[in-house]
Amino acid sequence: MWASSTANALRLSSSSKTHLSPPFSISRCFSTVLDGLKYASSHEWVKHEGPVAAIGITDHAQDHLGEVVFVDLPESGAPVSQGKSFGAVESVKATSDINSPISGEIVEVNPQLKDSPGLINSSPYEGGWMIKVKPSNPAELDSLFGPKEYTKFCEEEDAAH
Repeated sequence: MWASSTANALRLSSSSKTHLSPPFSISRCFSTVLDGLKYASSHEWVKHEGPVAAIGITDHAQDHLGEVVFVDLPESGAPVSQGKSFGAVESVKATSDINSPISGEIVEVNPQLKDSPGLINSSPYEGGWMIKVKPSNPAELDSLFGPKEYTKFCEEEDAAH
């Protein structure tokens, strides 16, 4: 139940697993939010540099999910659409879809995540990136949060739960 509560709070879909602990909500207002990135309300980040954009899940999301044990990602060349699922992250608490904050074509998938999915926990903005995309509509970046807006969004979301 905790995983479902957390996934609902993060607006992630969840495959529930049996847990012995009661449901509760975690508030963490000190998640790392980096300048130079854009953030989706579904807790993914984008770093757009040159012709490609790296995408991953935020520190806030990985903290709520707990220890990541498996990552399911598509192959290079696959299309992604803004707001649509492109993969899943399985933690000890839940399996959650990952939504793309922008549309485009995947040009690279992080090969390290297959053997070291915990990089998402230890380094969500560097070693834990998931895919790199050639954006098809760079203007979509304008619809995402900047660091200050995302921090405020997370604080409000945590307070509501």
